[in-house]
Amino acid sequence: MKTRVMRTLFGLSVAAAASMSLLTLGGCVPIVAGGIGVGVLMAEDRRTSGTYLMDEEIELKAASRIREKFGENTHVSVTSYNRRLLLTGEAPDATVRAKVEEIARAVPNVRETLNELVIGTPSTITARYSDGIITTKVKARFLDDKRFNAHHVKVVTEAGTVFLIGLVKRDEGLAAAEVAARTGGTSRVVKVFEYMD
Repeated sequence: MKTRVMRTLFGLSVAAAASMSLLTLGGCVPIVAGGIGVGVLMAEDRRTSGTYLMDEEIELKAASRIREKFGENTHVSVTSYNRRLLLTGEAPDATVRAKVEEIARAVPNVRETLNELVIGTPSTITARYSDGIITTKVKARFLDDKRFNAHHVKVVTEAGTVFLIGLVKRDEGLAAAEVAARTGGTSRVVKVFEYMD
């Protein structure tokens, strides 16, 4: 168990370093994306390597376009899994919420948009930090659960609500939701899975 956790943490560190390289190297995405850390993560993923990379590109483009349009007036997190784009965070009103979804839907290769934005003022840095801690705790608990592979589920937390997205079997999705619900700080769990069965 300890070896598996260490391997996963090593893979995540290399992937983070590769992501930082992506931001500084611009046109060298295919070279960096083929790195060891990303390759390890892709090997355990149910998506094809092409879809995996497409999801990364979708996230970057959607986040950039939304930030260009709305700046600090909104707080929007974008998470893409199997070309399904999850929007979480806060928009100041229904018009902006709808416009954010329209911008996200227009990103090339997005096949579905899941708009979970709430109407309200952007969350504080402290609130986002707390949500980050919940996300980290959920992911850590996923590693200990043998009913599903932690790499098949992405976790996003907004205001204590844990969103779970991924490509899973129904029993895996239920197990992941159960683990997330029993994690300290979680107020609600929202499953936005794509089911294989």
